[in-house]
Amino acid sequence: MSIIKHEIPILEYDSDPSAVILPTHERLGVSLPRRVVFAFLGEYVDRYAEAHGCKPVATFLSATKEYPVYVTEHGGEAVALCQAPVGAAAAAQILDWLIGYGAEIIVSAGSCGALEHFPENTFLVPAKALRDEGTSYHYAPPSRYMEVSAEARHGIKRALGAHGLKYQEVTTWSTDGFFRETKEKVAYRRSEGCAVVEMECSALAACASLRGAIWGEILFTADTLADVEKYDERGWGGDSFAYALTLCLDAVLEI
Repeated sequence: MSIIKHEIPILEYDSDPSAVILPTHERLGVSLPRRVVFAFLGEYVDRYAEAHGCKPVATFLSATKEYPVYVTEHGGEAVALCQAPVGAAAAAQILDWLIGYGAEIIVSAGSCGALEHFPENTFLVPAKALRDEGTSYHYAPPSRYMEVSAEARHGIKRALGAHGLKYQEVTTWSTDGFFRETKEKVAYRRSEGCAVVEMECSALAACASLRGAIWGEILFTADTLADVEKYDERGWGGDSFAYALTLCLDAVLEI
């Protein structure tokens, strides 16, 4: 038996990588490039695809929205592009699907909330993520943190360095509860060393690890919770979206 049972269901883990419904159960006949940019950048992915004549090669169909997958050429190599949905469960479902159809090296980018006094639009590289979401526990045994692939981080840092960007590696807090980031929890996470907060990192790291893929992420600061008495949305990191996509395309070639 591969399942570890526990009184608390979220802490039960089955190490069997197979399942009743597999990511490729539809047998779409799709073969994606091994390098993929899977970015939490909303419409900027579609804008880039349209502006650069990227070829749509597949579509992930969720119950509420379609997520097209494009292929472009960058640095002489084929790279797939796909918009990532907010939230660990939705994002991991699509990542698992992308890996099932050929993705091996994946770089994501997205905004994060600052728990320390970072200026807005500061680029960061998560080294590990505190697992305060539910999805990762279906892909990896219970633990407090998920490590992000060192190989992916090295490639991302080379790309950021080539752009002359200053950055630092951080521990991030991945949570399902956007409206449950209480004052006490923010203080607790900061005391543990979490510098930023977002919603997907630990789940995507766990998914990629189970499937034998390499995944890493570029974060940029949006709102700030550094002063919990004066929460500031700022500009939601909006100035970084387009540039973050360029960084992803460069970074995925460095891995």
